[in-house]
Amino acid sequence: MYASEMTDEEVSETSELATVLVEKENECNFTLNATSEFQGLYCPGVFDGWVCWPDTEAGRSASHRCPGFIVGFDPERYAYRKCEENGEWFFHTVYNKTWSNYTTCVNLEELSFRQTIITVHLVGYSISLVALIVSLGILTYFKSLRCARITVHMNLFASFAANNLLWLLWYNLVVGDPDLVSANKIWCRVLHVVLYYFLLSNYSWMLCEGLYLHTVLVSAFISEVRLLRCMLLLGWGIPALTITLYAPIRHLSGDAVETSACWMNEGRYNIILQIPVCATVFLNVIFLFNILRVLLIKLRRGPHMHGAGSSGTSRTSLQALRATLLLVPLLGLNFLLTPFRPEENHPWERAYEVVSAVTASLQGLCVAILFCFCNGEVLAQMRRKWQIATFRTRANSCTVTTVSFVRTSGYPGGTEEKV
Repeated sequence: MYASEMTDEEVSETSELATVLVEKENECNFTLNATSEFQGLYCPGVFDGWVCWPDTEAGRSASHRCPGFIVGFDPERYAYRKCEENGEWFFHTVYNKTWSNYTTCVNLEELSFRQTIITVHLVGYSISLVALIVSLGILTYFKSLRCARITVHMNLFASFAANNLLWLLWYNLVVGDPDLVSANKIWCRVLHVVLYYFLLSNYSWMLCEGLYLHTVLVSAFISEVRLLRCMLLLGWGIPALTITLYAPIRHLSGDAVETSACWMNEGRYNIILQIPVCATVFLNVIFLFNILRVLLIKLRRGPHMHGAGSSGTSRTSLQALRATLLLVPLLGLNFLLTPFRPEENHPWERAYEVVSAVTASLQGLCVAILFCFCNGEVLAQMRRKWQIATFRTRANSCTVTTVSFVRTSGYPGGTEEKV
């Protein structure tokens, strides 16, 4: 990329890195100008562009901590540079230059595990995305299902589908490209912001699911049109407000770590995203307990309290109870376990990572199964559609068969003529 093609911020970040490297090179030259302690053959110290290698006795290897400013390098690990027996630094014939061994800066076992976790995410998000698209197609096709509750479900599906698609783009375009992460291009930061907008919308629409069921059960007389408008404002408005605060503050006030690497690194301003998530989970828990309380009260009243309409009321209460139990996986309660994440290198760390990857990536699939594929109304409509299609096929077959044998020649003793 030429300098004229780079943004002002990218040029600034590249200049900062160049300044750091120049300072390191000057420090290295100052150190190496001192008198060497070796009298025999040795490799003279050199700055290889990243690290300052000291004078090293022939036949030995120098070691140095890996540079922390290189994405993917572990600063706790060591790089090596070999001094040959003839007093020359090791020359790599493939690269046609003297070579420092930085391959040890990457924990290959950890890298392999991280790639496995990424694969789990990719597979899970792909499955969830397909299930959500099919669910949206089904709910859109059956017009008779249209009501406020189904509209809330469809918005929840849409938020999960968009979020899953963005995660797939993030893992394929950003995480898999270290050069892009180092360049910190504007579009990858924009992708980060949009990704977290739809992630927050998952929580806000989970809140809408709980709030809708709670409102319908507690308030018998309420305008569904007005309630749905409130749901739309809440479901898409809260994430928009949160992101509107988060993105400018992190961009303008974040330090070098927070504003680099496509904003992958955790920063001080992530609390802006965490507050609405925690509030959503907390409110949903309150709704859940109150819904259960109201349902228990209704069920305890029994048929004698409702007269002729007791069976319908009980059936409605039981349906609401089932809906409440289906709502539990959508409340985000599993994310309350995040603070209990094992520390680095803990024996349970990898198990936690795998479980977290599976539950996070397949949550959209769970939403589709619970609210569409296992929805009684949806299944009834699909059975009805299947029966109508099957009946039409059989009716057409019977009609053709009947017509083909009723036409005769019209004369006494005439034979039947097939059509």
